[in-house]
Amino acid sequence: NEDRERAWRASRETKLESIPNCEACAKPTPEEVQGWAQSFDKLMKSPAGRNVFREFLRTEYSEENMLFWLACEELKTECNKHTIDEKARMIYEDYISILSPKEVSLDSRVREVINRKMQEPSSHTFDDAQLQIYTLMHRDSYPRFLNSAIYKSLLQTVSHSSSES
Repeated sequence: NEDRERAWRASRETKLESIPNCEACAKPTPEEVQGWAQSFDKLMKSPAGRNVFREFLRTEYSEENMLFWLACEELKTECNKHTIDEKARMIYEDYISILSPKEVSLDSRVREVINRKMQEPSSHTFDDAQLQIYTLMHRDSYPRFLNSAIYKSLLQTVSHSSSES
């Protein structure tokens, strides 16, 4: 019930309802969880890794970084011009607009580029911003994630359950 309420709140908070509260994925293997400590790229390429990292970001009140990154990834898969325009406007309103409660932290140069590109949005309108947020998560949040109780507990849980089997 609590999960349902959290999912409902998340879908209400973002206009991009196609982004699930948590991505569907298989339980990670101990090797996969250990691999996340070796590389931020490995963590971000793993749906389970993104889910756990997103839970951590939520505790740091910076979950919007992951939501923005995921929305940009989804936008890149679009081919339909009308859908691209629609999703780009939603991403802009949800994460770029200074009026948004979920505004991501971007420098003025990247903001100017986005504002220009929004005249004719494409599936790559937010590439510079996405890279900036990816870098921010990598340098800032990722080291804290590796030392967090969330990650250490998961590492212990998967290691323990694999030694029992």
